[in-house]
Amino acid sequence: MITMTRGLLTAALTLPLLTAAAPAVAEPAPQHIDLPVQRAIDSLPLATENRTGYKRTSFRHWIDADRDGCNTRQEVLIAEATEAPTVGPGCTLTGGRWHSYYEDADTDNARGLDIDHMVPLAEAWDSGASGWDAKKRERYANDLGSERSLVAVTAKYNRQKADKDPSDWWVPSHRASCQYLADWVATKTRWKLAIDQKEKTALDGRAVQCPTTKVSTDIAD
Repeated sequence: MITMTRGLLTAALTLPLLTAAAPAVAEPAPQHIDLPVQRAIDSLPLATENRTGYKRTSFRHWIDADRDGCNTRQEVLIAEATEAPTVGPGCTLTGGRWHSYYEDADTDNARGLDIDHMVPLAEAWDSGASGWDAKKRERYANDLGSERSLVAVTAKYNRQKADKDPSDWWVPSHRASCQYLADWVATKTRWKLAIDQKEKTALDGRAVQCPTTKVSTDIAD
């Protein structure tokens, strides 16, 4: 017969508690949306826009979120280059080539490119961002989590677009039309932004011309 003192028995019973590893807690996967473009448009909330209180400075940008020396503008230029630029000290970019899809044109002049917020900051404010805190507006203004949110385009067309929504401005290149539609709707979907009736009418009209276009995006926090 095997005998055991009370102290040894207690130690034996408690040992598994001391050595057992805590169960791993998995990070929840982001909600993903993958819909035909018309269904994605119909899923957006419909609301009247209100620009009261808007200031561009309410959206802090361009920041260096990962502290690698390159700010958001530079990160987009590096990511979207069709020919990679040389990245020097201070994230200075030399060489490289880009395609500005709004007008279907190529350029090797990085200084002639703007980084366009697909849904402009003022439009985002009108559509729900006015109710966000400063940190969420900063995340929106520097959204590198989706390739649709920020796009390098020639300054001419970025400034022509300004803060207009699709009811007032559309890309000049016919080849870019369905991509622009998907990018706009994906960004509004990603950030749970509303559309107004005039904007919805314009989007519906474009969707008829893009019957096979899909919207695929993760929902931002």
